[in-house]
Amino acid sequence: MQFDDDADLDTSEVQDVRGSRIPGGRATVGGGIAGLIALLLGLFFGVGPDQLGLTDDGGDEPAASSSSLAQVQQSCRTGKDANAREDCRTVAVVNSVQDYWRQEFPRRGGRYAPAPTVFFSGRVGTACGAASSAVGPFYCPGDRKVYLDLGFFDELRTKFGSSGGPFAQAYVVAHEYGHHVQNLMGTLSRSQDGRTGENSNAVRVELQADCYAGVWAHNATRTPDESGKPLITKLTDADIRDGLDAAAAVGDDRIQQRYQGRVTPESWTHGSAKQRQDWFYQGFRTGDMAQCNTFR
Repeated sequence: MQFDDDADLDTSEVQDVRGSRIPGGRATVGGGIAGLIALLLGLFFGVGPDQLGLTDDGGDEPAASSSSLAQVQQSCRTGKDANAREDCRTVAVVNSVQDYWRQEFPRRGGRYAPAPTVFFSGRVGTACGAASSAVGPFYCPGDRKVYLDLGFFDELRTKFGSSGGPFAQAYVVAHEYGHHVQNLMGTLSRSQDGRTGENSNAVRVELQADCYAGVWAHNATRTPDESGKPLITKLTDADIRDGLDAAAAVGDDRIQQRYQGRVTPESWTHGSAKQRQDWFYQGFRTGDMAQCNTFR
């Protein structure tokens, strides 16, 4: 994945609170053992911690602050920075994803409302409750923000067996923005009926977000930014393979087999490795969000 060296990055779309001290009590993530179970069952790439039962019960739940925003403002100015630094690359992906949806919604008679991504470390306060890094990346519909501890990208490779790579990280970001798109369209609420299983709405919502990530990937190198040129200039077959590998690595069956030694489809919340790959590729192959109806 290559960015235009001369492109300007929009750091206003990212809030950097890494290293900020979050007041409140001990972060327990749903009482410790519940958080561990959630971790082992792969409740990643989802919506807010309140819906996962992973809110912090240890004290206050402050809103995220942008006090350390200067960190990315100073370091992440151009596409050249995105080609050299992980945090700047994530800023650039956020810009590209939102550029696409900002242009796609009007073509379908709607209006896209941008959502910031919050970089945090350790734990963070959100409108969905306070959460620790153990929750993994998530989207909070309460404040319409994506939350991301960049350390998760290392875990994607070391704990979940993904091949890694820049586009594997981009897939994670694009998936979370898929949830934002669902929230704007009113489909995200379908996941809140409390049911699990391979045919549940929870799984269908996650697979649709995978498909939306693929739709963005299809259009990434042809979506212009404010300068009129695409921010992403090159996506290779190897990049897409990394995205597909990341999608498979966080399939419910793959994670259950890895951590509990057996597969229990009745408890799935995100879909199997094959389902996640298939729906990401469906979006990438067609480039059309209308082909992402996982509820049929």
